[in-house]
Amino acid sequence: MISHITLGTNDYERASAFYDSVLKPLGMTRVPKPPGKPPLYAKDDQIPFLYIYKPIDGRPATWGNGTHVAFKAESREAVDEFYVEALANGGADEGAPGLREHYGPNYYAAYVRDPDGNKLQAVCYE
Repeated sequence: MISHITLGTNDYERASAFYDSVLKPLGMTRVPKPPGKPPLYAKDDQIPFLYIYKPIDGRPATWGNGTHVAFKAESREAVDEFYVEALANGGADEGAPGLREHYGPNYYAAYVRDPDGNKLQAVCYE
């Protein structure tokens, strides 16, 4: 249903360091691309892809209020590691790992913001 998601950045190097660390516990890695190309992430090099781009119009990247991307985690430990890596790599806390029973009895999630302010979530349904 989804081909890809694009998040904006103002600094490719900073964003790459953040996403390399944060997505690893979720089984996502950077897809090799020629030098100078924006970072691209995937699980097993398959869609859906996550692209990190500077805006085409040249204006600064900004985040959307009320918008976030949720990544599926295979375990609660992966959610915890996602959160720890985010905070260790320039991210900000938006909700520590824990059960969110108002979404469901097994809905275990953590929320962070990347260094550009994009809101991210890791969620495990187990």
